[in-house]
Amino acid sequence: MSVYLGTYGEIELQREFGDSELQSTINPSDVNAAGKRFSFDFEHGQLISGDQIEITSTDGTALDFINSYTKTSVKKFIHVDELDGIRLYDTFANAVNGGTANATALAAPANDLPVKVKVQNADYKVLAQVNGFELNTERDTVDTTTLSDEFRSRISTLMSGSGQMSAFWEYTGNTQQELPNYLVELSLRTRVGSQFKARFYIKRTTHNPGGVAANGDDEIFYEFTGVLTGCAVQFAPNNTVQVQADFITTGSIQLRMDLEVESKMLQENEDEILLEQGTDRSLLLDP
Repeated sequence: MSVYLGTYGEIELQREFGDSELQSTINPSDVNAAGKRFSFDFEHGQLISGDQIEITSTDGTALDFINSYTKTSVKKFIHVDELDGIRLYDTFANAVNGGTANATALAAPANDLPVKVKVQNADYKVLAQVNGFELNTERDTVDTTTLSDEFRSRISTLMSGSGQMSAFWEYTGNTQQELPNYLVELSLRTRVGSQFKARFYIKRTTHNPGGVAANGDDEIFYEFTGVLTGCAVQFAPNNTVQVQADFITTGSIQLRMDLEVESKMLQENEDEILLEQGTDRSLLLDP
């Protein structure tokens, strides 16, 4: 029997905005070109450092508040300071670190610029410092018992899910990963919600207690979209500071398996291309 240890699990998160978008107007006075900094008129907490946002002008004019930029839409990572000032960056790591060195150069716009903003993160990032997670699935049933039945009869209907994740609180450190403080910030979003997409890994390529070499690179994980329903920070002088986030799922829950298999070359009708000789007659792709 193979024994798998929870120390080899992992959580990956993808930032999401749902179907919502934010509207704003960038005025010339909102742009500090020397400090590479500008601001929207959103409520505090709607945008979070590390978000990758797409800014699009709603009147078809160029986004001239970005230095030498002539297009009507741009996608950048952002850093949001304590006064809701925003700087634009090309990478997630630079956005989390902040500062002016790697920020995109800005210029004062000629006129007021109406824009819409939406988070467009497409990449999963590992959630750092995780010490546990739980995912529960539940299926509702409907009672279909009739008066003549001797035993109760039920049919299955809709499935739902919920769970929690906990991590040691951290807001600075490995900026290639998603920091646990993001969960605290995410739970406080109001206008765009607290939605995220997640992968909960229960088997990673680094853990293979079964010893079967062919299964060494297999990955097994749950993939789902969820919404945070609560986020607690546990703080005590004799213990580590931890974050615990509760969530419910908002769509399908899939148990995905990324298995290590040989890649076979196929014909247009998806039949295998066979060799004239050999024990395995299928033509394989060069890995």
